Amino acid sequence: MHPKKKTQGQVMLSPVLDRFEGNPILRPDTGNWWETKAVFNPAVIYEGGKVHILYRAIGETDNSLLGYASSLDGFHVNERLANPVYVPRESFEGVGSLPRLETGRFSPFESGGGGGGGCEDPRLTRIDDKVYLTYVAYDGHSPPRVALSSIGIDDFLQKNWRWKKPVLISPPHVVDKNACILPEKINGKYVIFHRIFPNILIDFVDDLDFDGKTRWLEGHFKIPVKSSSWDSLKVAAGPPPIKMKEGWLFIYHAIDEKDDLRYKIGAMLLDIKEPMRVLARTKKPILEPEAVYENDGLKYGVVYPCGAAVLNDRLFVYYGGADMVVCVATAKISEFLSRLCRESELTQISYPVNAPTEVYTNTHEHIVGYCLKCRKMREMKNSRHFIMKNLKHAVEGVCPQCRTKMVKFG
Repeated sequence: MHPKKKTQGQVMLSPVLDRFEGNPILRPDTGNWWETKAVFNPAVIYEGGKVHILYRAIGETDNSLLGYASSLDGFHVNERLANPVYVPRESFEGVGSLPRLETGRFSPFESGGGGGGGCEDPRLTRIDDKVYLTYVAYDGHSPPRVALSSIGIDDFLQKNWRWKKPVLISPPHVVDKNACILPEKINGKYVIFHRIFPNILIDFVDDLDFDGKTRWLEGHFKIPVKSSSWDSLKVAAGPPPIKMKEGWLFIYHAIDEKDDLRYKIGAMLLDIKEPMRVLARTKKPILEPEAVYENDGLKYGVVYPCGAAVLNDRLFVYYGGADMVVCVATAKISEFLSRLCRESELTQISYPVNAPTEVYTNTHEHIVGYCLKCRKMREMKNSRHFIMKNLKHAVEGVCPQCRTKMVKFG
């Protein structure tokens, strides 16, 4: 299904999220040593009639760990465990490193406190009988990288935290963050979104059996920043995309060149069969840091989404406020999608970066090319974008008169 186009003279409303009046839904707990300073950037999945929340926590050791809470209605927390459910286990998560307080050194890679390293900014995706966890692994001094772990769905729901040994999936010496996995395979491949400044990158991989040594994310496609827009400086994936009949609903966060201290939230609609193709993208933020709890914390001006779910007829987006608290904002899903679809993009295919094979994506644009047989300019029929093995871009189609194949390069 393709986004609807606005009619002439029609007043268009952009999609927005409404904050829950009871925000924040989670605050630091001074009674638990591991979450006394901050709880924020929550991943979620909706299973078994409840929202399961996995949130980043920072306590007395300045390490980032992951805590667990759940909600039956999406708003109110009904359960919160007293102990962390995911902790650093590897050297790339800061195990064995001296705390910053002992070394006296400050790392430029420190994010939201947590100078001791750890497991930051989680995302959760269920595929079949597994729940996959992607997060930022930080050792306290090296460039942060994307890590991957998983757990069986039964163990997750029963709170048997038997997580698989984590592995790094992004290359060394590169700051790579904000990774999430599409909840369905596309043409037999897993789809992973991640961010290397300033763009969102997309990888298509045959499996998720990374060894942490020889195989890394490459960035086959990218969704770039938009110049002269609210998302002109940096864009990054938020929660894993949610499948809707209109396409994949993709929540993301971004920073503006003219307002480079404030994180804001936007939305995209991605093609169901070709998720590197952007069908619609919000021209304005759907949520900006305006509430006190989004500004008064460890970092001013931050709304940072890591989780989303649809309950009944409402979209719930879970985010960190000011790198200190967990919050939620919602919208009626039908109205939100209707408004988003009207902010359509003109066939914006993600730019190829390291495409492993030739990649095609259909287009509904009116493409004009030269027919060698007719020796005339013709509007192509059945046109589609074509990324060649040498990563050059072209459009191919057929002549509507003689049916000869037409190719337009560049």
